[in-house]
Amino acid sequence: MTTTRRHHWRLAPGHPHPLGATWDGHGVNFALFSANGEKVELCLFDERGRREIARIHLEERTGDIWHGYLPDARPGLRYGYRVYGPYDPRHGHRFNHHKLLLDPYARAHTGQVRWSDANFGYRVGSPRQDLSFDRRDSAHSVPKCIVVDPAYTWSGVGNPARPWPESVICELHLKGYTMAHPQVPETLRGTAAGLAEDAVIEHLLRLGVTAVELLPVQAALSSRWLVERGLSNYWGYSTTGFFAPDPRFIPRGGPREFRRMVDRLHAAGIEVILDVVYNHTGEGSELGPTLCFRGIDNASYYRLNADDPRYYDDVTGTGNTLDFSHLRVGQLVMDSLRLWAGEYRIDGFRFDLATTLARRGDGFDAGAAFLDALRQDPQLARTKLIVEPWDVGHGGYRLGQFGAPFAEWNDRYRDALRRFWRGDEGMLAELGGRLLGSSDLFEPSGRRPWASINFVTCHDGFTLADLVSYNHKHNAGNGEDNRDGSDENYSANYGVEGPTEDSDINALRRRQRRNMLATLLLSQGTPMLLAGDEFGRSQLGNNNAWCQDNELSWLDWGRLDEQAQADTDFIAGLIAFRREHPILRAPRYLHATERDEEGVEDVLWFDLHGEEFTHEQWHRPECATVGLLLNGRAAVGRDVHGRTVHDACLLVVLHAGTAPVRFRLPERPAGSGWRLVLDTARDPAWRHEDLDEVTLELQARSVAVLERLPRTDERAA
Repeated sequence: MTTTRRHHWRLAPGHPHPLGATWDGHGVNFALFSANGEKVELCLFDERGRREIARIHLEERTGDIWHGYLPDARPGLRYGYRVYGPYDPRHGHRFNHHKLLLDPYARAHTGQVRWSDANFGYRVGSPRQDLSFDRRDSAHSVPKCIVVDPAYTWSGVGNPARPWPESVICELHLKGYTMAHPQVPETLRGTAAGLAEDAVIEHLLRLGVTAVELLPVQAALSSRWLVERGLSNYWGYSTTGFFAPDPRFIPRGGPREFRRMVDRLHAAGIEVILDVVYNHTGEGSELGPTLCFRGIDNASYYRLNADDPRYYDDVTGTGNTLDFSHLRVGQLVMDSLRLWAGEYRIDGFRFDLATTLARRGDGFDAGAAFLDALRQDPQLARTKLIVEPWDVGHGGYRLGQFGAPFAEWNDRYRDALRRFWRGDEGMLAELGGRLLGSSDLFEPSGRRPWASINFVTCHDGFTLADLVSYNHKHNAGNGEDNRDGSDENYSANYGVEGPTEDSDINALRRRQRRNMLATLLLSQGTPMLLAGDEFGRSQLGNNNAWCQDNELSWLDWGRLDEQAQADTDFIAGLIAFRREHPILRAPRYLHATERDEEGVEDVLWFDLHGEEFTHEQWHRPECATVGLLLNGRAAVGRDVHGRTVHDACLLVVLHAGTAPVRFRLPERPAGSGWRLVLDTARDPAWRHEDLDEVTLELQARSVAVLERLPRTDERAA
């Protein structure tokens, strides 16, 4: 359609800012950035988004911003853009006005891509590939943008503002968490409204987590080859709209439904952290579709190969990379983050492939403009900022190098724990540093232990149940002949690959799950749990279930039998124990520099004989047992009034050996004896058992936690 129906829509010049479609209570201002475009048309659609009812030429241009104001437009209006300009891939330009384009700043989308060759700017199948030009109109097969009224009445609760040292994060998928939940109404399952249900929030409160980290919730794309195989982009790491919640999560209430979910979680004291994907978009490589950025201004939005701009400089492994050196790309991302932090009251962000966001030329720069912008922004600097410190480009692995105020996913923690409990030799020295917050990685930049996001499992990889049930990945269902997903899982099946009826194997697997979770919650740093690990969720050995929007990925709440309930209580007990003991979340690194009144250091390491560890013992490959004494009688910090905070003296004993041993309890610090608090080899694991002997029998592969009982004179005091 090329007919212009401007007589139905009064058009005023409008303003170049803010970008996007902005309802001011009287009309709507439209503003779109395109530096290399030559003409911009605003296309309006009927209520169903199927019929184009007007095409309006935005004649006003201020710098690189095209803009216009429609005094007769109202919230709910469906729209998109067509941008005219050169189609010259060899010089980085891919304009094609036959393709309807999403507004990068759209607050809401409606509909999904209906795949056809018309979605591509070139003629699919042409011998010239992307150098060819396709003239088919794509409007019938792409989502439409919606003008939104951002007004929302909040409950008045406000953000929980949890201090970092108190944080316990649960990573979950918004849809998968409730899709099979029997206490969530069927019409709400898999949606933001479902996550806001009482039964769901009660489970999170029962666990004791302080924050949920949601896998990507921004509007995303399922690529053509996925859809044709009957799969989908379940995880959502292919963003097409950085300002819009994905329509699949808000089918009834639109953006207001998402805000209500956040409000409900805040009322329960639970923070909301978003996993955000600003390193690339869903448009893929030069052979991908033209849906938004590519057709608006390909050469501005994307990093192009310096020698041949026809191709993308791909350091993300997805086909393209957003160009953070461009002013408008940095603005886009900052504006997006401010919207989520402001209009949605989001408490924090986890940046996927964050090294990409800090690249300058070919290298990583911890002082990159985008990172500095986050540091100085008065709104965003107060949120929790978490980075995934790597990408797939040259020099992309940058764990520990992002500096304040960022926390970082610590995969060295993950690998050390997995390998230690699997029984790998020579892991003790690495494990010791990870248990105390990885000071070698984070302290040089002035950060505290909370900067280490400790995890054993996350969405990417085995679940905890699969980690102790499979030696190898089983990803055949993904349609890539089991080539996708990591081969370095550091997992073990303990005798049988997958499910088994062998009670001894199942008991060992359950104990190993307990061991890793106990180690996680007893470590310095910020612990992150994977949703469903508390009751043994399995993906049947699939360690890359990104495209599995089905029962394989959804949490099976039917697994909450008596044993699963006990396992959930076990984790809840760990979180409560962590909350009760400040020494487990010390505000500063423990370096054996603080001492109690008897001169005993704040942290000590002991061997089987109750003797302090020597340098040689740390590096003995066969050493599989260690006792970590956390002396809370030494100062562990100060409260808000400056008063010194003390705690109990705890002894954490980790035994990864395959045979029972006797561990001699250390004599110092002095006390009237030891009380056994936790033993993962027993049922129930939580105990309050005063010990009369000077040794503790440890079962094979187990964790024990003991508390030093004060002397009689200390009790009297």
